[in-house]
Amino acid sequence: MGGFFGVASKQDCVFDLFFGIDYHSHLGTRRGGMAVYGENGFERAIHNIENAPFRTKFDKDVQNMSGKLGIGCISDYEPQPLLVRSHHGTYALTTVSKINNIEELTKQLFDNSHSHFLEMSGGEINATEMIAALINQKENLIEGIQYALDMVDGSVSLLLMNQAGIYAARDKRGRTPIVIGKKEDAYCASFENFAYKNLGYTDYKELGPGEVVVLTDKNCITLANPNKDMKICTFLWVYYGYPSSSYEGTSVEKMRYECGKRMAQRDHVKPDIVAGVPDSGIAHAVGYANESGVPFSRPFIKYTPTWSRSFMPTMQNQRNMIAKMKIIAVEELIRDKSLLLIDDSIVRGTQLRETTEFLYQSGAKEVHIRPACPPLLYGCKYLNFSRSSSEMDLITRRVIDRLENGNVTDEILQEYADPESPKYEQMVEEIRKELNFTSLRFNRLDDMLDSVGIDKCKLCTYCWDGKE
Repeated sequence: MGGFFGVASKQDCVFDLFFGIDYHSHLGTRRGGMAVYGENGFERAIHNIENAPFRTKFDKDVQNMSGKLGIGCISDYEPQPLLVRSHHGTYALTTVSKINNIEELTKQLFDNSHSHFLEMSGGEINATEMIAALINQKENLIEGIQYALDMVDGSVSLLLMNQAGIYAARDKRGRTPIVIGKKEDAYCASFENFAYKNLGYTDYKELGPGEVVVLTDKNCITLANPNKDMKICTFLWVYYGYPSSSYEGTSVEKMRYECGKRMAQRDHVKPDIVAGVPDSGIAHAVGYANESGVPFSRPFIKYTPTWSRSFMPTMQNQRNMIAKMKIIAVEELIRDKSLLLIDDSIVRGTQLRETTEFLYQSGAKEVHIRPACPPLLYGCKYLNFSRSSSEMDLITRRVIDRLENGNVTDEILQEYADPESPKYEQMVEEIRKELNFTSLRFNRLDDMLDSVGIDKCKLCTYCWDGKE
């Protein structure tokens, strides 16, 4: 997916910018970038961070860059921030976006005499370049930003920096967050609110859906008021978010404890220990253990010296290999034990099947699997949760297709989404058998949404129930 950070300061901002971006490293593994504006004009650096962390790759850049305005990102795909020269002047731009209608927008821009786009190595158009092109369709910068938000089918939140300050715009449905922090003589904009706490900033405000603000060292001014309707991604709490983050006033860690607690209240098995798949499954497991009275344990450990980040390579064959390599068994806690294992979700099922086999090989007697969210029935249209080419990459859809002999309609999918239906139970049992679990029980959608604790109409649940 990705995350970003921006600083407007009376003093040099590079130190704050560097560490603020680095605190988003859990959100992506492909590219890192930072751009600053100061006496020397714009300076920018972009590096591949697939084989080394952000801090290592940008350490030398930080020594040489200077400026009082800066933006940067961790990107799971496209290189950014981009430096753009247009009738708005020169600006730097970074986005967290998913553009489903990029081909239609490209044709529309070509029809309006837009000259060209630079293709990335895979032949695709850089999504951030597309957002810049949309912004440049309007004479006024603020109108251009709003136009870009409106034209995208999917989602886009952005930071734009020019000599006047940093413009922050949250997705029109609020699917991804932007929070503003404040300290003396500086403001910052961040995807994750914990990213600025150790830098001396305090919470100032959270942008609403579609809200646009401009930051300087002196103030944060709203340029476009927020929309009323919001559909923030629920997966931010379940999986994406760092444990110390919070969104819309709800702590990620607390939400995961509550999820585990509610799962335990509905469960009937009596394992010897409860464990979480590192890292995002751990808090769910602690909540389950505290509620059930079953001891929490860590029967396997993630090798953090080289695999400290939670995200995985984008190539599936690499993901499968790394999933196996980065987990180390503590066999004394596994042998002859009945284990209940909580993971954040089941997507393809490959990694969890291999983890289960790994536990059996280490001597486990039983492996009960409890995903912390409901079965994923639809590919996400709004965030780059998975770059799957087909919904058939989801194990749920493959199982349903098999059970329905290929005759899968949306009405049938709605039956499989209902945890009280026979079709749901049949699907769960088929997944259990295919992945060789002793038992399988998914978290319920209603329990998960209750665990978030905000109005359900403000939460996006598309990947579980297909409702926008």
